[in-house]
Amino acid sequence: MSHQTVTAELRRWIVSQSEAGCRTEDLIASMIRSGWSEDIALAAIEAAGAERGQPAATALAAAAMPEPALAGAPTLLRTADRELRVLATLALPRVVVFGGLLADDECDALVELARPRLARSETVDNSTGGSEVNAARTSDGMFFERGETALIERIERRIAELVNWPVERGEGLQVLRYRPGAQYKPHHDFFDPAHPGTAGILRRGGQRVATVVMYLNTPAGGGATTFPEVGLEVQPVKGNAVFFSYERPLASTRTLHGGAPVVDGEKWVATKWLREGVFA
Repeated sequence: MSHQTVTAELRRWIVSQSEAGCRTEDLIASMIRSGWSEDIALAAIEAAGAERGQPAATALAAAAMPEPALAGAPTLLRTADRELRVLATLALPRVVVFGGLLADDECDALVELARPRLARSETVDNSTGGSEVNAARTSDGMFFERGETALIERIERRIAELVNWPVERGEGLQVLRYRPGAQYKPHHDFFDPAHPGTAGILRRGGQRVATVVMYLNTPAGGGATTFPEVGLEVQPVKGNAVFFSYERPLASTRTLHGGAPVVDGEKWVATKWLREGVFA
């Protein structure tokens, strides 16, 4: 429906929904379900905000986001217990690659803690808010409880300090193993507001707003974390990590990403998802 234009009637509807307390992302999801493109939906909301005397930035303003302290373009960042290297940054999508977020012995310990608890990985079932085995994700995985061991608690505190986001707004750490040929096809980590199961998921801490993927080993070949819309590939190097954030649950954040197939050996990763509120 890209040929359609933003009409006065549509703007009035948006204003009425906003005044009734409807969130911007829910408005966009509703418009997309009705056949509007995301770009037109965003333009319409901006126009409606302008009519109400709101600049576009206010109409679409997002809450505070997890973000490393990168003012001044530092090459090193220090947390209370570790020094990390800043290897690469990207503005859109918001991506930061860190060197040495984990020590080798921390990587090895996480692998051994997770190994006996691995099961076929699942994804969110969008219709119910539960989980299901999905052919797009061919790894084995498990979840730790937040703060389950002293090691996990230390890593969670480090991540919280690094990206300036409270520990209690993080999900439990997930560890995944990808065998040769295993992959995770491109996807978004946020929960799609258009799906009926999302409302139930959001009761536990609200939307996901950022992801930290930590590499627990260096596979002999393959297994990059890919961002296909921008042609970015982050190679899995033991101890390194990639952080990316998404201020709204929209494709325009350009955070579509995947795990490329492992060509040789295994790939082990630990993933931390961050929520907008307290995750309980």
